[in-house]
Amino acid sequence: MIAALFLTGCYSELFFSAYSWPVGLLTLSSFYLLVVLMIFFIFWLFVKPVWILIFIITSALSYKHINNIVPFRFSSAFNQKKQANHIRIMSWNVAQFNIMKFKKSPDTFNQMIQLINNYEPDIACFQEMVGGDTLADLNNAYYRKYSFFSIFDFSDRLNFPNYFYSYDYKDNFLSQQHFGKIIFSKFPIINKKTIQNFPFDYNSNFQYADIVKGADTIRVFNCHLQSLRFSNTNLDYIQNPSIKTDTDIKRSKNLITKFKIAFQKRISQADRVRIEINNSPYRVVVCGDFNDVPNSYPYEKIGNGLQDAFVIKGSGIGRTFSGISPTLRIDNIFVDKQFSVHQFNRIAKKLSDHFPIITDIGLLAE
Repeated sequence: MIAALFLTGCYSELFFSAYSWPVGLLTLSSFYLLVVLMIFFIFWLFVKPVWILIFIITSALSYKHINNIVPFRFSSAFNQKKQANHIRIMSWNVAQFNIMKFKKSPDTFNQMIQLINNYEPDIACFQEMVGGDTLADLNNAYYRKYSFFSIFDFSDRLNFPNYFYSYDYKDNFLSQQHFGKIIFSKFPIINKKTIQNFPFDYNSNFQYADIVKGADTIRVFNCHLQSLRFSNTNLDYIQNPSIKTDTDIKRSKNLITKFKIAFQKRISQADRVRIEINNSPYRVVVCGDFNDVPNSYPYEKIGNGLQDAFVIKGSGIGRTFSGISPTLRIDNIFVDKQFSVHQFNRIAKKLSDHFPIITDIGLLAE
């Protein structure tokens, strides 16, 4: 039974639909199901060895999927000094750069800026970005000095002369501060687009930018798929689950409803990203917060035919979300197979509720 549940979770893309959304729960549980299978393997090894065939067959059928969850690599070194012919890419859900607490405690913001500068990415894709860019005159000294969280200021501080900021005015807060996604680049951006889909909210929209490096053009996608939108009550219930009272049952139903909505929305969102990837005339790089784990429908749909930089050069579980569970690797960098992945790093410094991820890539010819 455990083996069947594990395989169903691994091959969720084959079964997953708006109606069979509970399969997504098996994908979320894949790591723990794998641990249980290993415990069974050890037990039957001593009690009735023939039963270990279940583990062996399951492992053979899911080898690639297990490698997506935990790459067969004990450690992965990362050289912070980038080679000149490599392109360094960072993806990070920056959680508004801690804007709500900035005036009382600017340390987190300053540390985040410093971390980015220390790693010197050539291209950076940020989700949950906040900043103002309403003035056309970039040289307006008054605005640049007094505007709170100006995109122009970010561009200066991070040494990114080029950027593409996508946002929806209905998500504005703190007056002229926008909320969206941004692609920063040290290379020229020759084309850019925001893809807006129904219901035209934050998670249903994504962006891409065509970036020129030497004689090559790369299309970089930045997306943030539907989150679970857990409240503090939801998180408390996850930490202390119970169905003893009517209130407990109500909380559990609310939790299940949020899972259902998120799973279903991510189907159409992933499908739309995939369409744009297929239409790209250039090699692609896809960055983003997928809000789903390896082997899930969004992971497989978007990553189909691409390389997961973590799987190629990462190690361990690779957790990117700092809350709820230690197994949530929900942020990804996928790259075209015509790129070589030289190194990967998950920067385990808790400044946002996500850990930044970074990779160095190059053309195979290099």
